[in-house]
Parts: sequence; C-alpha cells; structure tokens
Amino acid sequence: MVIVLASNNKHKIVELESFMKKLVPNVEIKSLKDIGFTDEIVEDGNTFEENSFIKASTIAKLGYIAVADDSGLMVDALNGAPGVYSARYAGEPSNDRNNNEKLLNDIKDVPEEKRTAKFVSVVTCVFPDGKVVSARGECPGRMLFEYRGNGGFGYDPLFYYEPLNKTFAELTPEEKNSISHRARAIAAFSGKFAEEINK
Repeated sequence: MVIVLASNNKHKIVELESFMKKLVPNVEIKSLKDIGFTDEIVEDGNTFEENSFIKASTIAKLGYIAVADDSGLMVDALNGAPGVYSARYAGEPSNDRNNNEKLLNDIKDVPEEKRTAKFVSVVTCVFPDGKVVSARGECPGRMLFEYRGNGGFGYDPLFYYEPLNKTFAELTPEEKNSISHRARAIAAFSGKFAEEINK
C-alpha cells in the first residue's frame, strides 16, 4: 500500500511517517516531492478540518490514498489565534522565530494563569474513490514568557506541558509522540482507518 502524505514539512512527515508505519507495517510512505507534486495547495479553510481535507483531497484526485494533517496553536487569551494561521502568523517570510516573537509580543501583558493554550491536529485521509476518514487531537498547555528547549519546531519552545514539566521543545521524540496533539489525532484516526481498509 502506498500512502502519500500531503506535506512538504519535513518535521511533520517524519512524525506522521513513524505513526503510519506502526499502523500499516507494509506501507510505503511518499511525500509530495516523491510524487513530483510541486503545485501550491491553497489552504483557505476556516478550520483545521477544512484545511486538512483540502490538502488530502487534492492529492487523492491524482489517484493516491492521501493523508494530510493540519495543525496549529490556539491561545485562549487571543480568542484561539493563531489557529489555522499558525504557520504564517507573523506574515511572510514565514518562519518559526518570527511567529514566536509575534506571539510573545501579543501576549506579553497576559498573566501566567491566563496563558492557557492548546495544540490541535486534524488528520484526514481521502481515498481515490472519495471516502474520507478524519480525526482530531488536542493537547492542552500554557504559553511561557521565554523560550525553553532546543528540540521540536514551531511554537514548541514556548508551549509548556504541565504533566511532564517540560516544554514541547524539551521532550524527547518518544515523549512527544506519546502525548502530542498529532499523536492523539493519529490514535483516534488509526481505528477508523484500520476499519476502512479492512472492509
């Protein structure tokens, strides 16, 4: 079975690939680059669900089983922002440092107890025949006032996960893959996906 991950984000591909291989051991995972897809997929949905579906359905139309993840950070004090704009929160050129600096600035006056947030991930699989399997995962946390840790990507150095007393950037890959929003989405997704391919 060949599954195309509708992403060019290397970090996401590595995380999703490790999950998918556990789910379907004989699966061959390909990236957009692997199938020669270079068009830009316009993610103009208002929710993670819509954007995840847009990405997966675009690739499924080419005849592949396609899996896409749309994920981001929702900060309560910012009414859920940056949300679906997490990757380009600070505008272009989009990069982690600029996004984090904008976020820190936007919540600089928010007291610690009100800096609650959550990471959200929606994983969607669209089959060439149009069937859809989708699941959502969330991980609650709190935004710090300064960076901690050198791992991860995106907002990980600012996102504090209380049960482990670490930011996402301080977690080992194994720790992150056991509690992250993407891990939770994949866990919910896996049962539905297995059911669909075993029909």
